[in-house]
Amino acid sequence: MATAAKTVKTKTAPKTASKTTAKTAAKVPAKVVATKAAAVKKPVAAVKPVEKTPVKTAVKAAEKISGKAPIKVPSAVVGNDNVDFSAGDYVVYPAHGVGQIDGIETTVIGGMKVSLYAITFEKDRMRLKIPVFKAKTSGLRKLSSANRLKDAMKTLQGRARIRRTMWSRRAQEYELKINSGDPVAIAEVLRDLKRSNDDTEQSYSERQIYQSALQRLARELAAVQSITETQAAEKLEVMLGKVAA
Repeated sequence: MATAAKTVKTKTAPKTASKTTAKTAAKVPAKVVATKAAAVKKPVAAVKPVEKTPVKTAVKAAEKISGKAPIKVPSAVVGNDNVDFSAGDYVVYPAHGVGQIDGIETTVIGGMKVSLYAITFEKDRMRLKIPVFKAKTSGLRKLSSANRLKDAMKTLQGRARIRRTMWSRRAQEYELKINSGDPVAIAEVLRDLKRSNDDTEQSYSERQIYQSALQRLARELAAVQSITETQAAEKLEVMLGKVAA
């Protein structure tokens, strides 16, 4: 018997998913879509804050100019300084003695403006720049008053005080007194090292320190009394009894 061939029809799956998705999307409010779109944004790059150069940086850089030891950082801004000296003023700097202010210069150090005293030491053929804010702490001062110099002259005429200690230690103390810039302390060095007219009684080291102290005090005396350094040195030696009055 012949078997009737049955035709099998292949059923195709209904496109339910695509229709459902389209219907769901149609039901979503426009506001929600807009909100979600706004939420998806590219991240904004963080803005780096402008770095302010600290005062300490300017202070350290300024110290390199003056060549002195570090000091405490002032609370005031480095650029806002109280100027105590003007161009042409004679001043005394402990380490170098009498100098003259050439002017006040302004430079940028570490991103900050710093005022500097430009000082010339004619005898040493040297020019030094000192930050204005550091002037007081470094010992920069005006010329001594007449009364202070009078005290120094009295000290010169006093009796020598020599301690019985090693010369190396005494020499170090003398150097500290000279570099203090105090006329009375310098006069003490001259007083303690004074000898008779015969310089052979002094050692080479003693003569060197004596001459250093004499020059330092003579320069300040000359600047105060408007005389030459040679005349000032002669006055001091007369008081010391080194030469005939």
